[in-house]
Amino acid sequence: MSIRSSDVVPISDARARLTELAEDVVNGGHEKVLTKNGSSYVALIDARKLDHYHALETEFGHLVMAMAAVEGLEDVAAGRVVSEAELDELLAAPRTRVNA
Repeated sequence: MSIRSSDVVPISDARARLTELAEDVVNGGHEKVLTKNGSSYVALIDARKLDHYHALETEFGHLVMAMAAVEGLEDVAAGRVVSEAELDELLAAPRTRVNA
């Protein structure tokens, strides 16, 4: 959904119109971007939409973890593994710093 210019409101105006803006968000489905000193500051969105966004964020996190598990299994299947002793040795080795 795109933001219309009428959905961008200075925070100073929002103070006086908060109920009206909230009703437009809930009933009209139009999120509001509140600005401070001309820059985006906060947004008013329907609480149900916020719950949905949080659920999507959680689902994405699970997807990333599942993809990492698949990559790990592919590494094992391809023989790209080190023994526990080799891992301990790699972790104990002093790290060299690269000066940038």
